[in-house]
Amino acid sequence: MGWILIILIAAGVAVLARIFASLRKLRNAETNDWDTKMIKHLRAQGGDPFQPYQVDFFFALPSEAACAQVQRALEAEGFNVDAKAVPETADHPFSLHASKALRLSIPDMRELTQRFSELAGSAGGRYDGWAAADNPQRFSV
Repeated sequence: MGWILIILIAAGVAVLARIFASLRKLRNAETNDWDTKMIKHLRAQGGDPFQPYQVDFFFALPSEAACAQVQRALEAEGFNVDAKAVPETADHPFSLHASKALRLSIPDMRELTQRFSELAGSAGGRYDGWAAADNPQRFSV
């Protein structure tokens, strides 16, 4: 009976160690994603999180029809959109650029990244991420 107890305790410790390692890895993954890094960089440069930034979003798409599909979806949400042919890239020969003034928060940008990845994927393309100037847009009322 003593050996069984020792084996059960050892197994329990191993399971707890594995759970702890998994949670730590998950926490590190969340703090090291592109959206978090970009926003932290902008804030480290003195960016004001309460001011909107002009944010540029980039998509690579396989056809003119795919560009039109993504463009319609983005324009319906108030994005400024332009697309152009990029014949040098055979797999995605069209590039779409969308822009909009937005306040940058990590949860909101993660949600946009997820949504834009799905939007691009549904059109047979890919979402290539976003960029923002180091200076936020200053709007006066």
